Amino acid sequence: MFHVNHEPGAEIHHTDPFAVPTGQRSPVRRLRGRLAAPVTLWTAPGPAGLTVSSTLVAEGEPDRLLGLIDAESDLWAAIEEAGRFAVAPLGPPHRQLADRFAGLFPAPGGLFATGAWTDTPYGPVPADAGGWVGCRLDTAREYGWALLVEATIEAVDLAEEASPLLHYRGRYHELPG
Repeated sequence: MFHVNHEPGAEIHHTDPFAVPTGQRSPVRRLRGRLAAPVTLWTAPGPAGLTVSSTLVAEGEPDRLLGLIDAESDLWAAIEEAGRFAVAPLGPPHRQLADRFAGLFPAPGGLFATGAWTDTPYGPVPADAGGWVGCRLDTAREYGWALLVEATIEAVDLAEEASPLLHYRGRYHELPG
């Protein structure tokens, strides 16, 4: 027999049952979640890849790219070995791709097994991305619980104007069109 609980508070919620309760979360983590960030895909020869939302571009001579990544990731090992990597800004159609490279969605056959990819000297990039930049690794150092990667931008290939995929408060969002 199937029983439905109609008591107050017994509704189905669309929250993570394993999430740390709000009052116990780090205030800094909560602040970071309130800062909208672009969702990018970092890749390196090997190939290896990782979804990264902590990416910053600094215009200058030379142009630079900075980002925070997981020091224990396959991506970091590939960047360290190759000394170069690619960064592609993702758009609203790339939600599943972003989840796959973040380790949140299954990747049977490997991360690069599905979708169309463009090979570059810096790493593969999604063929339908709004563009990509090729970077040469300059330095990396521990920064908080992440690795701060500093790189020089060596190549820029921009496609047509594309809407960004944003990460805000633990979810993907897009700009109203």
